[in-house]
Amino acid sequence: MNRVNLAIIGGGLVGASLALALQAGAKARGWKILLIEPFAPGDSYQPSYDARSSALSFGTQQIYQQLGLWQAIGQRAEPIRQIHVSDRGRFGATRLDAQEEGVPALGYVVENAWLGQCLWQGLDREVVSWRCPAEVAALQAVDGGYQLRLNDDTQLQCDLAVLADGGRSGLREQLGIQVRHTPYQQSALIANISPGEAHGGQAFERFTEDGPMALLPLPDNRCALVWTRQGMDAKRLAAIDERSFLRELQGVFGYRLGALRQVGARHLYPLSLIEAQEQVRPQLVVLGNAAHSLHPIAGQGFNLSLRDVQALAEALLAGPQRPGDLATLQAYHQRQRLDQAMTIGFSDQVTRLFGSQQPLLAAGRNLGLLGLDLLPPAKSWFARQAMGLGTRPDRQGQA
Repeated sequence: MNRVNLAIIGGGLVGASLALALQAGAKARGWKILLIEPFAPGDSYQPSYDARSSALSFGTQQIYQQLGLWQAIGQRAEPIRQIHVSDRGRFGATRLDAQEEGVPALGYVVENAWLGQCLWQGLDREVVSWRCPAEVAALQAVDGGYQLRLNDDTQLQCDLAVLADGGRSGLREQLGIQVRHTPYQQSALIANISPGEAHGGQAFERFTEDGPMALLPLPDNRCALVWTRQGMDAKRLAAIDERSFLRELQGVFGYRLGALRQVGARHLYPLSLIEAQEQVRPQLVVLGNAAHSLHPIAGQGFNLSLRDVQALAEALLAGPQRPGDLATLQAYHQRQRLDQAMTIGFSDQVTRLFGSQQPLLAAGRNLGLLGLDLLPPAKSWFARQAMGLGTRPDRQGQA
Protein backbone atom coordinates (compact mmCIF):
# COMPACT_ATOMS: atom_id res chain seq x y z
CA MET A 1 0.00 0.00 0.00
CA ASN A 2 1.33 3.44 -0.95
CA ARG A 3 2.26 5.76 1.90
CA VAL A 4 2.95 9.51 1.92
CA ASN A 5 3.95 11.83 4.71
CA LEU A 6 1.10 14.32 4.18
CA ALA A 7 -2.19 13.88 2.36
CA ILE A 8 -3.92 17.20 1.75
CA ILE A 9 -7.57 16.46 0.99
CA GLY A 10 -8.77 19.37 -1.11
CA GLY A 11 -6.40 21.06 -3.54
CA GLY A 12 -8.23 24.39 -3.71
CA LEU A 13 -6.75 27.71 -2.67
CA VAL A 14 -6.14 26.66 0.95
CA GLY A 15 -4.85 23.14 0.27
CA ALA A 16 -2.54 24.22 -2.55
CA SER A 17 -1.24 27.12 -0.42
CA LEU A 18 -0.33 24.66 2.35
CA ALA A 19 1.56 22.47 -0.11
CA LEU A 20 3.47 25.53 -1.32
CA ALA A 21 4.25 26.70 2.21
CA LEU A 22 5.62 23.25 3.09
CA GLN A 23 7.40 22.15 -0.07
CA ALA A 24 10.87 23.68 0.46
CA GLY A 25 11.13 22.32 4.02
CA ALA A 26 9.53 19.05 2.97
CA LYS A 27 12.14 18.58 0.26
CA ALA A 28 14.92 19.05 2.81
CA ARG A 29 13.27 16.46 5.07
CA GLY A 30 12.52 13.98 2.33
CA TRP A 31 8.75 14.27 2.82
CA LYS A 32 6.26 13.39 0.12
CA ILE A 33 3.05 15.42 -0.11
CA LEU A 34 -0.07 14.30 -1.95
CA LEU A 35 -2.84 16.70 -3.01
CA ILE A 36 -6.22 15.09 -3.64
CA GLU A 37 -8.62 17.32 -5.56
CA PRO A 38 -11.96 16.51 -7.26
CA PHE A 39 -11.76 19.27 -9.89
CA ALA A 40 -8.98 19.23 -12.45
CA PRO A 41 -7.24 22.61 -12.88
CA GLY A 42 -7.29 24.14 -16.36
CA ASP A 43 -4.20 23.86 -18.50
CA SER A 44 -4.17 27.60 -19.04
CA TYR A 45 -5.88 30.68 -17.61
CA GLN A 46 -8.95 31.77 -19.56
CA PRO A 47 -10.16 35.31 -18.77
CA SER A 48 -13.89 35.43 -18.08
CA TYR A 49 -16.14 38.37 -17.36
CA ASP A 50 -17.96 36.22 -14.76
CA ALA A 51 -14.87 34.89 -12.95
CA ARG A 52 -15.27 34.57 -9.18
CA SER A 53 -12.76 36.58 -7.16
CA SER A 54 -11.22 36.73 -3.70
CA ALA A 55 -10.17 39.75 -1.66
CA LEU A 56 -6.62 39.22 -0.40
CA SER A 57 -5.58 41.31 2.58
CA PHE A 58 -2.23 43.08 2.71
CA GLY A 59 -1.10 40.43 5.20
CA THR A 60 -1.99 37.68 2.70
CA GLN A 61 -0.01 39.46 -0.02
CA GLN A 62 2.97 39.48 2.34
CA ILE A 63 2.68 35.71 2.87
CA TYR A 64 2.60 35.03 -0.88
CA GLN A 65 5.54 37.40 -1.29
CA GLN A 66 7.51 35.29 1.20
CA LEU A 67 6.59 32.15 -0.75
CA GLY A 68 7.97 33.72 -3.95
CA LEU A 69 4.58 33.67 -5.64
CA TRP A 70 3.39 37.26 -5.57
CA GLN A 71 5.16 38.33 -8.76
CA ALA A 72 2.98 35.87 -10.69
CA ILE A 73 -0.25 36.53 -8.74
CA GLY A 74 0.23 40.30 -8.93
CA GLN A 75 0.05 40.31 -12.72
CA ARG A 76 -3.75 40.16 -12.43
CA ALA A 77 -4.28 41.51 -8.92
CA GLU A 78 -6.18 44.79 -8.58
CA PRO A 79 -4.92 46.85 -5.61
CA ILE A 80 -7.43 48.26 -3.13
CA ARG A 81 -6.17 51.78 -2.46
CA GLN A 82 -9.19 53.03 -0.53
CA ILE A 83 -12.15 51.49 1.27
CA HIS A 84 -15.26 53.63 1.65
CA VAL A 85 -17.53 52.42 4.47
CA SER A 86 -21.02 53.93 4.75
CA ASP A 87 -24.52 53.34 6.12
CA ARG A 88 -27.28 54.11 3.63
CA GLY A 89 -29.56 56.95 4.63
CA ARG A 90 -27.45 57.98 7.64
CA PHE A 91 -24.56 60.38 8.17
CA GLY A 92 -21.94 57.89 9.42
CA ALA A 93 -19.13 57.09 6.97
CA THR A 94 -15.39 56.57 6.97
CA ARG A 95 -12.61 56.07 4.44
CA LEU A 96 -9.60 53.83 4.89
CA ASP A 97 -6.62 54.87 2.79
CA ALA A 98 -3.53 52.81 1.97
CA GLN A 99 -1.31 55.88 1.87
CA GLU A 100 -2.42 56.92 5.37
CA GLU A 101 -1.59 53.40 6.64
CA GLY A 102 1.84 53.44 5.00
CA VAL A 103 1.21 50.46 2.71
CA PRO A 104 1.04 50.20 -1.10
CA ALA A 105 -2.48 48.76 -0.91
CA LEU A 106 -4.97 47.80 1.77
CA GLY A 107 -5.50 44.55 -0.11
CA TYR A 108 -5.89 43.08 -3.58
CA VAL A 109 -8.71 41.47 -5.55
CA VAL A 110 -7.74 38.44 -7.63
CA GLU A 111 -9.77 36.09 -9.78
CA ASN A 112 -9.87 32.66 -8.16
CA ALA A 113 -8.99 30.91 -11.44
CA TRP A 114 -5.84 33.01 -11.83
CA LEU A 115 -4.83 32.57 -8.20
CA GLY A 116 -5.42 28.81 -8.42
CA GLN A 117 -3.33 28.49 -11.56
CA CYS A 118 -0.46 30.46 -9.98
CA LEU A 119 -0.57 28.17 -6.94
CA TRP A 120 -0.59 24.93 -8.93
CA GLN A 121 2.17 26.13 -11.26
CA GLY A 122 4.30 26.99 -8.24
CA LEU A 123 4.25 23.41 -6.91
CA ASP A 124 7.48 21.41 -6.94
CA ARG A 125 6.51 18.15 -8.64
CA GLU A 126 9.41 16.31 -6.98
CA VAL A 127 7.83 16.92 -3.57
CA VAL A 128 4.12 17.44 -4.28
CA SER A 129 2.16 14.95 -6.35
CA TRP A 130 -1.57 14.94 -6.87
CA ARG A 131 -4.53 12.76 -7.64
CA CYS A 132 -6.90 14.83 -9.71
CA PRO A 133 -9.75 14.46 -10.34
CA ALA A 134 -10.21 12.23 -7.31
CA GLU A 135 -12.12 12.20 -4.03
CA VAL A 136 -11.58 10.54 -0.68
CA ALA A 137 -14.55 8.25 -0.05
CA ALA A 138 -13.45 7.09 3.41
CA LEU A 139 -10.90 8.16 6.00
CA GLN A 140 -9.92 5.98 8.95
CA ALA A 141 -7.44 6.43 11.77
CA VAL A 142 -4.81 3.67 11.89
CA ASP A 143 -1.66 3.19 13.91
CA GLY A 144 0.62 6.16 13.18
CA GLY A 145 -1.60 7.91 10.67
CA TYR A 146 -4.68 7.60 8.48
CA GLN A 147 -5.83 5.23 5.78
CA LEU A 148 -7.62 6.76 2.80
CA ARG A 149 -9.88 5.04 0.30
CA LEU A 150 -10.40 7.01 -2.90
CA ASN A 151 -13.50 6.91 -5.08
CA ASP A 152 -11.72 4.56 -7.51
CA ASP A 153 -11.09 2.15 -4.57
CA THR A 154 -7.38 3.03 -4.46
CA GLN A 155 -6.08 2.88 -0.87
CA LEU A 156 -3.14 4.70 0.66
CA GLN A 157 -1.82 5.69 4.07
CA CYS A 158 -0.38 8.94 5.38
CA ASP A 159 1.37 10.17 8.50
CA LEU A 160 -0.76 13.34 8.55
CA ALA A 161 -4.14 13.97 6.92
CA VAL A 162 -5.24 17.56 6.33
CA LEU A 163 -8.95 18.14 5.71
CA ALA A 164 -9.21 21.18 3.43
CA ASP A 165 -12.32 20.06 1.56
CA GLY A 166 -14.61 23.01 2.30
CA GLY A 167 -17.38 24.13 4.60
CA ARG A 168 -19.61 21.18 3.72
CA SER A 169 -16.90 18.62 4.44
CA GLY A 170 -18.41 15.15 4.36
CA LEU A 171 -15.21 13.67 5.80
CA ARG A 172 -15.43 15.99 8.80
CA GLU A 173 -18.90 14.60 9.45
CA GLN A 174 -17.70 11.03 8.81
CA LEU A 175 -15.05 11.45 11.52
CA GLY A 176 -17.64 12.69 14.02
CA ILE A 177 -16.22 16.22 14.27
CA GLN A 178 -19.06 18.42 15.49
CA VAL A 179 -19.62 21.95 14.17
CA ARG A 180 -21.22 25.04 15.64
CA HIS A 181 -23.60 26.21 12.93
CA THR A 182 -25.12 29.71 13.14
CA PRO A 183 -27.35 30.59 10.16
CA TYR A 184 -27.53 34.28 9.28
CA GLN A 185 -30.88 33.83 7.50
CA GLN A 186 -29.29 35.58 4.52
CA SER A 187 -27.85 34.73 1.13
CA ALA A 188 -24.95 36.39 -0.66
CA LEU A 189 -25.62 37.37 -4.27
CA ILE A 190 -22.31 37.34 -6.15
CA ALA A 191 -21.83 38.97 -9.57
CA ASN A 192 -19.43 41.13 -11.55
CA ILE A 193 -20.44 44.68 -12.44
CA SER A 194 -19.18 47.22 -14.97
CA PRO A 195 -19.47 50.81 -13.67
CA GLY A 196 -19.70 53.87 -15.87
CA GLU A 197 -16.69 55.54 -14.26
CA ALA A 198 -13.23 54.27 -13.37
CA HIS A 199 -13.16 52.67 -9.91
CA GLY A 200 -9.64 53.97 -9.24
CA GLY A 201 -8.86 51.14 -6.85
CA GLN A 202 -11.74 52.01 -4.52
CA ALA A 203 -13.67 49.36 -2.61
CA PHE A 204 -17.06 50.11 -1.09
CA GLU A 205 -18.69 48.60 1.99
CA ARG A 206 -22.31 49.79 2.10
CA PHE A 207 -24.74 48.90 4.87
CA THR A 208 -28.45 49.13 4.12
CA GLU A 209 -31.72 48.32 5.84
CA ASP A 210 -31.96 45.14 3.74
CA GLY A 211 -28.40 43.90 4.27
CA PRO A 212 -24.76 44.84 3.64
CA MET A 213 -23.10 45.02 0.23
CA ALA A 214 -19.53 45.23 -0.96
CA LEU A 215 -18.24 46.38 -4.34
CA LEU A 216 -14.57 45.49 -4.89
CA PRO A 217 -12.29 46.68 -7.71
CA LEU A 218 -11.27 44.17 -10.39
CA PRO A 219 -8.96 44.42 -13.42
CA ASP A 220 -10.43 45.80 -16.65
CA ASN A 221 -12.54 48.29 -14.65
CA ARG A 222 -14.93 45.65 -13.41
CA CYS A 223 -16.17 45.36 -9.84
CA ALA A 224 -17.01 42.26 -7.81
CA LEU A 225 -20.36 42.60 -6.06
CA VAL A 226 -21.24 40.80 -2.81
CA TRP A 227 -24.82 41.73 -1.93
CA THR A 228 -26.35 40.20 1.18
CA ARG A 229 -30.14 39.92 1.30
CA GLN A 230 -32.82 37.88 3.02
CA GLY A 231 -33.42 34.49 1.38
CA MET A 232 -36.55 35.14 -0.72
CA ASP A 233 -35.44 38.65 -1.67
CA ALA A 234 -32.05 37.29 -2.77
CA LYS A 235 -33.82 34.75 -5.00
CA ARG A 236 -35.94 37.53 -6.49
CA LEU A 237 -32.86 39.62 -7.28
CA ALA A 238 -31.14 36.63 -8.86
CA ALA A 239 -34.11 36.03 -11.16
CA ILE A 240 -35.07 39.51 -12.42
CA ASP A 241 -33.83 40.81 -15.77
CA GLU A 242 -30.53 42.66 -16.07
CA ARG A 243 -32.01 46.13 -16.50
CA SER A 244 -34.26 45.77 -13.45
CA PHE A 245 -31.38 44.39 -11.39
CA LEU A 246 -29.06 47.25 -12.29
CA ARG A 247 -31.77 49.80 -11.55
CA GLU A 248 -32.38 48.32 -8.09
CA LEU A 249 -28.65 48.03 -7.34
CA GLN A 250 -28.10 51.62 -8.48
CA GLY A 251 -30.83 52.80 -6.12
CA VAL A 252 -29.08 51.18 -3.17
CA PHE A 253 -25.46 51.90 -4.10
CA GLY A 254 -25.86 55.36 -5.60
CA TYR A 255 -23.78 57.03 -8.31
CA ARG A 256 -20.31 57.01 -6.75
CA LEU A 257 -19.07 55.15 -9.85
CA GLY A 258 -21.53 56.66 -12.30
CA ALA A 259 -24.24 54.62 -14.01
CA LEU A 260 -23.84 50.85 -13.60
CA ARG A 261 -23.72 49.45 -17.13
CA GLN A 262 -23.49 45.66 -17.05
CA VAL A 263 -23.99 42.75 -14.67
CA GLY A 264 -22.71 39.25 -15.31
CA ALA A 265 -24.01 35.90 -14.11
CA ARG A 266 -25.57 36.04 -10.64
CA HIS A 267 -24.94 33.31 -8.04
CA LEU A 268 -26.53 32.78 -4.62
CA TYR A 269 -24.84 31.35 -1.51
CA PRO A 270 -26.73 30.79 1.78
CA LEU A 271 -24.72 32.28 4.65
CA SER A 272 -23.82 30.76 8.00
CA LEU A 273 -21.05 30.96 10.54
CA ILE A 274 -19.56 27.46 10.80
CA GLU A 275 -16.91 26.53 13.35
CA ALA A 276 -15.47 23.02 13.77
CA GLN A 277 -15.38 21.99 17.43
CA GLU A 278 -12.11 20.11 16.81
CA GLN A 279 -9.37 21.32 14.50
CA VAL A 280 -6.63 18.87 15.46
CA ARG A 281 -6.42 15.22 16.42
CA PRO A 282 -3.40 12.91 16.36
CA GLN A 283 -2.30 12.79 12.70
CA LEU A 284 -5.21 15.05 11.62
CA VAL A 285 -5.75 18.79 10.96
CA VAL A 286 -8.97 20.49 9.84
CA LEU A 287 -8.15 23.57 7.76
CA GLY A 288 -9.81 26.32 5.72
CA ASN A 289 -13.59 26.47 5.42
CA ALA A 290 -13.81 23.01 6.94
CA ALA A 291 -12.47 24.61 10.15
CA HIS A 292 -14.29 27.95 9.97
CA SER A 293 -16.60 29.54 7.39
CA LEU A 294 -17.29 33.26 7.86
CA HIS A 295 -19.73 35.80 6.48
CA PRO A 296 -18.12 37.24 3.32
CA ILE A 297 -18.95 40.91 3.90
CA ALA A 298 -15.88 41.60 6.04
CA GLY A 299 -13.63 39.69 3.59
CA GLN A 300 -11.80 37.81 6.34
CA GLY A 301 -12.41 34.10 5.65
CA PHE A 302 -9.68 33.15 3.17
CA ASN A 303 -7.19 35.52 4.76
CA LEU A 304 -7.66 33.88 8.16
CA SER A 305 -7.24 30.46 6.55
CA LEU A 306 -3.98 31.53 4.93
CA ARG A 307 -2.61 32.69 8.29
CA ASP A 308 -3.58 29.25 9.62
CA VAL A 309 -1.68 27.71 6.69
CA GLN A 310 1.43 29.72 7.47
CA ALA A 311 1.32 28.86 11.18
CA LEU A 312 0.71 25.15 10.48
CA ALA A 313 3.59 24.95 7.99
CA GLU A 314 5.94 26.63 10.46
CA ALA A 315 4.87 24.28 13.27
CA LEU A 316 5.27 21.13 11.17
CA LEU A 317 8.68 22.11 9.85
CA ALA A 318 9.88 22.88 13.38
CA GLY A 319 8.42 19.63 14.74
CA PRO A 320 9.43 15.97 14.64
CA GLN A 321 10.69 14.33 11.47
CA ARG A 322 7.45 12.40 11.19
CA PRO A 323 4.52 14.84 10.84
CA GLY A 324 1.28 14.37 12.78
CA ASP A 325 2.60 14.53 16.34
CA LEU A 326 -0.32 15.67 18.56
CA ALA A 327 1.78 18.03 20.69
CA THR A 328 2.95 19.85 17.54
CA LEU A 329 -0.59 20.11 16.19
CA GLN A 330 -1.91 21.35 19.52
CA ALA A 331 0.82 23.99 19.68
CA TYR A 332 -0.21 25.17 16.20
CA HIS A 333 -3.86 25.38 17.22
CA GLN A 334 -3.04 27.19 20.44
CA ARG A 335 -0.98 29.72 18.49
CA GLN A 336 -3.88 30.41 16.13
CA ARG A 337 -6.66 30.36 18.72
CA LEU A 338 -6.54 34.10 19.50
CA ASP A 339 -6.29 35.08 15.83
CA GLN A 340 -9.26 32.88 14.97
CA ALA A 341 -11.37 34.08 17.92
CA MET A 342 -10.69 37.75 17.20
CA THR A 343 -11.19 37.48 13.43
CA ILE A 344 -14.37 35.41 13.70
CA GLY A 345 -15.68 37.74 16.41
CA PHE A 346 -14.84 40.85 14.37
CA SER A 347 -16.54 39.45 11.26
CA ASP A 348 -19.61 38.22 13.15
CA GLN A 349 -20.10 41.42 15.14
CA VAL A 350 -19.71 43.63 12.07
CA THR A 351 -22.31 41.47 10.32
CA ARG A 352 -24.77 41.64 13.21
CA LEU A 353 -24.21 45.31 14.05
CA PHE A 354 -24.70 46.51 10.49
CA GLY A 355 -27.49 44.05 9.79
CA SER A 356 -29.66 45.35 12.65
CA GLN A 357 -32.31 48.03 12.21
CA GLN A 358 -32.86 48.60 15.93
CA PRO A 359 -32.75 52.41 16.37
CA LEU A 360 -30.18 52.39 19.19
CA LEU A 361 -27.83 50.08 17.32
CA ALA A 362 -28.28 52.04 14.09
CA ALA A 363 -27.44 55.29 15.90
CA GLY A 364 -24.48 53.65 17.63
CA ARG A 365 -22.90 52.32 14.47
CA ASN A 366 -23.26 55.70 12.74
CA LEU A 367 -21.52 57.38 15.65
CA GLY A 368 -18.92 54.61 15.41
CA LEU A 369 -18.28 55.27 11.71
CA LEU A 370 -18.10 58.99 12.37
CA GLY A 371 -15.75 58.33 15.28
CA LEU A 372 -13.39 56.37 13.04
CA ASP A 373 -12.89 59.48 10.92
CA LEU A 374 -12.39 61.67 13.99
CA LEU A 375 -10.08 59.33 15.95
CA PRO A 376 -7.01 58.26 13.92
CA PRO A 377 -5.94 55.47 16.36
CA ALA A 378 -9.38 53.84 16.14
CA LYS A 379 -9.38 54.20 12.37
CA SER A 380 -5.92 52.66 12.14
CA TRP A 381 -7.03 49.72 14.31
CA PHE A 382 -10.03 49.13 12.03
CA ALA A 383 -7.75 49.31 8.98
CA ARG A 384 -5.36 46.76 10.48
CA GLN A 385 -8.26 44.33 10.95
CA ALA A 386 -9.17 44.80 7.29
CA MET A 387 -5.52 44.27 6.26
CA GLY A 388 -5.23 41.06 8.28
CA LEU A 389 -2.58 42.53 10.57
CA GLY A 390 -4.42 43.46 13.73
CA THR A 391 -4.73 39.99 15.26
CA ARG A 392 -1.16 38.82 14.76
CA PRO A 393 1.17 41.03 16.81
CA ASP A 394 4.16 38.92 15.79
CA ARG A 395 3.44 39.80 12.15
CA GLN A 396 2.69 43.49 12.45
CA GLY A 397 6.26 44.49 11.81
CA GLN A 398 5.84 43.28 8.24
CA ALA A 399 3.48 46.13 7.48
